[in-house]
Amino acid sequence: MTYPISKIAPSEYPEIVALWEASVRATHDFLKEEDILFFKPLILKEYLKAVDLNCVRDDDGVILGFSGVAEGNLEMLFVHPDHAGKGIGKALLIHAIKSQLVSKVDVNEQNPKATQFYLKNGFEIIGRSELDGTGKPYPILHLELLSKG
Repeated sequence: MTYPISKIAPSEYPEIVALWEASVRATHDFLKEEDILFFKPLILKEYLKAVDLNCVRDDDGVILGFSGVAEGNLEMLFVHPDHAGKGIGKALLIHAIKSQLVSKVDVNEQNPKATQFYLKNGFEIIGRSELDGTGKPYPILHLELLSKG
């Protein structure tokens, strides 16, 4: 299935944060509740405005998945759990690679499904950090797109 990709307006940020939270709760079972509550306002007030946001919508305009890119890095890619496994994440990833020249992504080591998704789509692990970008004890795998195809 082909999914059209569209931009996200700042007025849609609350919808994006709700999607992010639903996705994280479904896929990041290693996070503590206080971590989700820590990141939620940061995403709304800081992270979203720092990236170029794109999304896939349903026929009614509801956002089903989104990506955020900054300087060739895929900073975020989340799909609502009700729509996971339908090719939305892959469509967003392909768009990010082809249209936004993404070549790098960081993934929580404790999220093996995400790691496998990127490995299956041409990324390779090039490094590891013991802490995440905020200094929390969630190891991060650094991946790079080494083969274009």
